Amino acid sequence: MVREDTGVSSGHVKVKVKIHSYSYSFLVLRVFKKTSGNGQMTLYLGKRDYVDHVDSVDTVEGVLKIDPADLGDRKVWIQLACAFRYGRDDLDVIGLSFRKDIWIKHVQMYPPADHKPKLTEMHDTLLKKAGDQAHPFTFEIPTNLPCSVTLQPGPDDSGKACGVDFEVKAYLAKEADNPDEKVDKKDTCRLVIRKIQFAPSQQGAGAKADICKNFMMSDKPVHMEASLDKEIYYHGDPIPIKIKVKNETNKVVKKIKVTIDQTTDVVLYSADKYTKNVLTEEFSETVEANGSLDKTLSVTPLLANNKEKRGLALDGRLKDEDTNLASTTVIRPGMEKEVLGILVSYKLKVNLMVSGGGLLGGLTASDVTVELPLTLMHPKPQGKCLCLDGGHYPCVDSPNGRRDID
Repeated sequence: MVREDTGVSSGHVKVKVKIHSYSYSFLVLRVFKKTSGNGQMTLYLGKRDYVDHVDSVDTVEGVLKIDPADLGDRKVWIQLACAFRYGRDDLDVIGLSFRKDIWIKHVQMYPPADHKPKLTEMHDTLLKKAGDQAHPFTFEIPTNLPCSVTLQPGPDDSGKACGVDFEVKAYLAKEADNPDEKVDKKDTCRLVIRKIQFAPSQQGAGAKADICKNFMMSDKPVHMEASLDKEIYYHGDPIPIKIKVKNETNKVVKKIKVTIDQTTDVVLYSADKYTKNVLTEEFSETVEANGSLDKTLSVTPLLANNKEKRGLALDGRLKDEDTNLASTTVIRPGMEKEVLGILVSYKLKVNLMVSGGGLLGGLTASDVTVELPLTLMHPKPQGKCLCLDGGHYPCVDSPNGRRDID
């Protein structure tokens, strides 16, 4: 049997099995676990990516192994929290907390209380892995919470990045949430998870925009139309832009510039809104006086070309794992923007750089620009993930690409 790590953050590993002259490939569940510093608790999860399906979100199913010895009058709690972090951890030492909980849910795990989740195949697998003294738990993530977003740190920044994150944490305490009770770090164990969205299977028509611009010393205009062939584009895929130009002036279109800007709207704690360029490309396409152009130009915005831009919004990042530009925020009707924390949108601009003609030369030069809304998301992977115990889990857990069973 050949074991091949696919890099799927959800905890799936590709395994190739050869039986006689036949080869089979399937995905096996990999378990994530974290043990507290005191050794009394071990947290188990079968995946770390949870998909927002618009009308519902994947359920967080896990197991907590507990050693009840030496607990004293303390109880064992587990919580799932969605929080917005907008400052460095080291500032907490001087009494400044730059973390705001958007939503939090506590569950008492020991002594056992009224939390008795319906066992699933995922629970069964994790219970077998954890062994004795293991307790299952379940969290339902509300649909109105934001997806995981990270703001790219600068080269000299340290500590956890700012943004929206989700965290499963087990801890020892007398009460679930008493601000006056100090919980020692060794009495906790935690795993960061991500809430992600995939593009819907059905898409609408692509955006289209046109402009007709007149120039000084010219009685006729330049007309431009730009359009996209679909509504949503996947991260890393080329974006073809169909451009039509009709130049009725005596000027010359020297070149075409395409830019893509990311706008990040931090709506939770202020009206902070800023725009960062993620792509600029120039094309040496010319349109002579009284000429025309009908051409498709292709661009691909990538995080790899924007690594040094501090504050750029990225999809939520797990430790030591690469990510990509943040996906466009999809707002459902009736949702409160303030709860979403960070809103991300993109705008694509096509700019004709028109030279001046005649005696006035550059004094009459100008640009002709149209803007198109752009939606960037992840495709929904297909297929099933098979577990060695016979379980079948939908393979829709990695935002890093389409992962099908061979």
